[in-house]
Amino acid sequence: MAVKAKDFSDAAFPPPGCRHGAWWRGLSRAAAGLAAIGLSACSTTHVTTPERSATEQLLLSTAADRAAERVAASLALRDTIYVDNYGVEGYDSKYVVSAIRDALLRHGARLAPSRDEATTIVELRVGALSIDSESSLLGVPSINVPLPMAQQSSTPEIPLFKKELTQGVAKVAATAYDRRTGALAVSSGPQYGFSNKAEWVLLLLLTWDTSDLLPPDTRPNPGPLGD
Repeated sequence: MAVKAKDFSDAAFPPPGCRHGAWWRGLSRAAAGLAAIGLSACSTTHVTTPERSATEQLLLSTAADRAAERVAASLALRDTIYVDNYGVEGYDSKYVVSAIRDALLRHGARLAPSRDEATTIVELRVGALSIDSESSLLGVPSINVPLPMAQQSSTPEIPLFKKELTQGVAKVAATAYDRRTGALAVSSGPQYGFSNKAEWVLLLLLTWDTSDLLPPDTRPNPGPLGD
């Protein structure tokens, strides 16, 4: 049996019984919903990151470099030396030892291939190599607010002036003594190195950061359109 297709060419729009304004408002909302669905699509690229940030490593190594330079300048050795790092352990200790060797060489010392061939033994010790942080705020701090039937919430911080300082600290010392007699040649005493990175906020909106980790113009600042 043949089925006759219904002709909608003469159908009234909006349909009978539907007010003209309400019909167009419904159509507009449907179109806006479809547009929102289309605009909400996005693409995400996941970049894996190491456990330690580059800023953390720069804070520690910069502080170690500065302490090593002070140790070498204090010892002022010109003879053949052997660097004894047997007692140096802990975080980034290998970098500290290498930084001190480099500084001693630049200040005139000569490294012996082995302990038996050295005139002077330089014994190292590291008292500190870590990072401290402190924050100063002039304004209204964030306040935890318990909410019923929900986990704890907090009010936003309102900083008129804020400083967040992260500082690398190194404490290094060295004792030089005669290999044959064991007599003291010279002691550096505790030498310190510091590195700093600070973040600033002024009047809620103005933010900037300062640091002494890199020489000027070392790190590129890529723009939104590339080079």
